[in-house]
Amino acid sequence: MAKESMKAREVKRAKLVERYAEKRARLKEEGDYIGMSKLPRNSSRVRMHNRCNLTGRPKGYMRQFGISRIQFREMASAGLIPGVKKASW
Repeated sequence: MAKESMKAREVKRAKLVERYAEKRARLKEEGDYIGMSKLPRNSSRVRMHNRCNLTGRPKGYMRQFGISRIQFREMASAGLIPGVKKASW
C-alpha cells in the first residue's frame, strides 16, 4: 500500500490539472510561455503519475484496467475480471 500522503498528493495534482486545463491550453495556443510558467507547476498534466486504484502502487500499472500488475493477477486468478482467465497448458 502506498502512503496516504502520496495518494492525497496525486489527488491534489489531478484537481489542479483540471482547474487550469483551459487556461493552460489557451496560453499554449497563444504561444505565451511566460504566462504558462507563472501557473502552478503541479497544474501540468505531465507531473501526474498513474497509480493503482486499489492500492496506490505507482509501478507496474496496467492502463487498460487501472490497477497494478499484482492486483490484476490476484483478481484474474479469483475470476473477478470478466474475459480474463489464467493460462494453463
